[in-house]
This record gives sequence, C-alpha cells and structure tokens, in this order.
Amino acid sequence: MGLFKDYVSQTRRPEGLLGKLMLAGMNSGHAKLGDWGMSYLPQIQPAKAVDLGCGGGRNVGELLKKYPVSHVTGIDYSQLSVQKAQEYNKKMIASGRCTIMQGDVSNLALEKESFDLATAFETIYFWPGLENCFAQAAGILKPGGYFLICNESDGTDATSLKFEKIIDGMKNHTVPEIEAALKSAGFSEVKSFHHPKKPWITVLARK
Repeated sequence: MGLFKDYVSQTRRPEGLLGKLMLAGMNSGHAKLGDWGMSYLPQIQPAKAVDLGCGGGRNVGELLKKYPVSHVTGIDYSQLSVQKAQEYNKKMIASGRCTIMQGDVSNLALEKESFDLATAFETIYFWPGLENCFAQAAGILKPGGYFLICNESDGTDATSLKFEKIIDGMKNHTVPEIEAALKSAGFSEVKSFHHPKKPWITVLARK
C-alpha cells in the first residue's frame, strides 16, 4: 500500500521518478475524458485561452487544435508538469501560440479580464478552497468569458471516494457543490452535464 499510495498521490503534484511515471500515462489516460468535456465547449473563437492545472499538456494541445488562431496558456503547480507540458507543446511554443508556466490557482499571476476561456480538467480535487480558486478564474476572464470544468468523478462514485481516503489533500466535489461555488465566485450562468454511463461530469460557467 505504501508504494501504491506514493504513486497515486503524484496526481496532486507530480515530482521525482514517480511523478514522471504518472505524467507519462496522464496524457493518454485522460484523453477520452478531455475530449468528452471539450465537446461541451460553446461555439466561440477565443483570442486567449488558459488551461488551469494543465498536467502533461495534452489538453493545451487539443485547445490549440480546436482554436487555430488562439493563444493558449497552460498553468500548473508542479514544475515537473510544466516541463512535460512544454515538451509536449514545444512546436506551438516556438511558434508563439502557446505559453506554459508554473502557477498557483489560488493566486493567479495573470492579467485580469484578459482571457475568453479557462478550462480545468481532472484538477479541482486538489484546489485549496473552491470559491477562492473559482474567483481567481473569474478574475482573469473577460465579461462573458467561459470556464469549463471536467472531472472523472461526480463526487459520489465509490472508486473516487476510495482514492480520496488514500491521497492527501484530495476532495471529490459533487455537482451542486461545484455549481454553488461558481455562483458565489461571480459566475452568472452555470450548466452541468453528466456522462450517461460513467461518473464523469462537465460543468460550464459563464462570467
């Protein structure tokens, strides 16, 4: 259990060899979830988008494909994740369309009201206080901007609740909890979608 706990705990902030192993499987392991979540993005053409908690950078790359004239920024708390995401998106970084940087969602060092879209895939489980972090996301979005959250867990499934007991700092949030925190953080419109066969959820909010 000790090594298993150490490994799965790397989902929070990948570091060292175990963190590299976790990141190696993260992009492929979460691909279907990410694509499903992105299917609920509105018909917009954002000039600037940001992926909060970008992990290995795969979803940053998908946003760059989906919005071919957009600049996409990836933010992650883990320096190892930043390095992996930079490697994954190196061509787009070289072209000037992508920036990957280390950052903290509880205190985002980004220009206020400068983004049209923010996303968060498989990451809010570890955010220190949803309302505060969601307020940070709202702060960097332009009026009318969108915030997309996509989780593998709806906060009630047995598997995720088991991992919550194993991984320090992990919290599975239910849809009502997420919706309430978004509205308290200043988002005016909130819609939620649940996968028909899995506990996956997508929540789309508009500032």
